[in-house]
Amino acid sequence: QVQLVESGGGLVQAGGSLRLSCAASGRTFSSYTMGWFRQAPGKEREFVAGINRSGGNTYYADSVKGRFTISRDNAKNTLYLQMNSLKPEDTAVYYCAATGNLLYGRTNYERRLMYDYWGQGTQVTVSS
Repeated sequence: QVQLVESGGGLVQAGGSLRLSCAASGRTFSSYTMGWFRQAPGKEREFVAGINRSGGNTYYADSVKGRFTISRDNAKNTLYLQMNSLKPEDTAVYYCAATGNLLYGRTNYERRLMYDYWGQGTQVTVSS
């Protein structure tokens, strides 16, 4: 098992930047495929970005491509999401997720049911 704790959320003006972190504890972090999801009020939880175990492959939702960067530091057991050029529509609770399975292709990374472990979420609010 792995425990996930997100941090780094907050209030930022449109055009600003935030970096989210997800600290993992428990089983070896490098054995997990990771993802970031978000959920806005009244909406379903949606995929934001995913990264494979080594960090060599990354996937992004079209809505964040070119603005967000997912990365991981396996030595520090931490997942990151660098968010630049933030927009009001990025406002949501952001969750990190983990699975011990290998995932192939963006379609699989996008599927919430592929992930076994979830953090409690961190709020990101972007003001216009």
